[in-house]
Amino acid sequence: MAATNIIEVQNLSKIYPKRKGSPVHALNGISFNVERGQIFGLLGPNGAGKSTAIKILTTLLPPTSGTATVSGYDVASHGHEVRKHICAVVQENAIELYLSVRNNFRSFGRFHGLSASEIENRTGRVCELFDLREYLNETGLDLSGGMRRRVQVAKMFLIDKPVVFLDEATTGMDTFNKRTTMEAIREESHKGRTILLTTHLLDEAEALCDAVVIINHGIILAQGGIEEVKSMGIQLYTVIMTCQSDPQIIRRWLEQLNPVSIEQTRQTFTIAVKTEEQALEIINTARNSYALLRFEISRASLEDTFIELIDKKTGTSA
Repeated sequence: MAATNIIEVQNLSKIYPKRKGSPVHALNGISFNVERGQIFGLLGPNGAGKSTAIKILTTLLPPTSGTATVSGYDVASHGHEVRKHICAVVQENAIELYLSVRNNFRSFGRFHGLSASEIENRTGRVCELFDLREYLNETGLDLSGGMRRRVQVAKMFLIDKPVVFLDEATTGMDTFNKRTTMEAIREESHKGRTILLTTHLLDEAEALCDAVVIINHGIILAQGGIEEVKSMGIQLYTVIMTCQSDPQIIRRWLEQLNPVSIEQTRQTFTIAVKTEEQALEIINTARNSYALLRFEISRASLEDTFIELIDKKTGTSA
């Protein structure tokens, strides 16, 4: 195995038999590698096969065919060794509801062989990382669903495992909880941990991930670095600008340029165009002729690419 790859997946398939009807092909020969220290995103709509892939990689489910290794160990034949190197957050909440947050950390740490002093030291670090100090004495029952999820994710970083699997880790979190959790994930990655996450939230993936795989119906549609994957989809540039001049005059001028779309809110226009040259031309003209106050240019997002790839595969139109 190449030294830089900590996870290798080759032609992995999973078929669920059914008593009636055709068997379900949850994964159809997918292949990808995850480099050591990466935040790697496994992306797709509900039912795409993300959770099945996570269950196989964490030894909870045997593959039908193909191979997968974690830290050099085959998940099917050396499951015990794989489990020594990983920790995982699955979709179901897994905290003890009748224990305090502090005792959740204590029981989890003791289960993984940590001493009382080690647990106490690591609890302080994890609480600071996930902003949980004020909740230490509250029981799981007293926490919101999003806060329970944050505690569950925090537990994974209490122990020193080189590979962390996060299956829809921010599900149910409000904006504050999600931001805190994402910042903590980034910090742990900077320390050298490898994090493989699944999510259907494309803005979250774009903000966090170094590389991604997009799957649908068990088939890989795209994979690579964020910018590489984005380049596989629609090539659009979005211009957002605010001008002092008469908005009706500005709109008539913009319509003559035949952009992909125009949206207007009072003096602010959002224009989608196909090339960077078009975007820059609009800004230059607005600056010279229409009293440009402020502007922003951005490329199509990962979500735009995701939607286009899914639509192409299913034969639908956006």
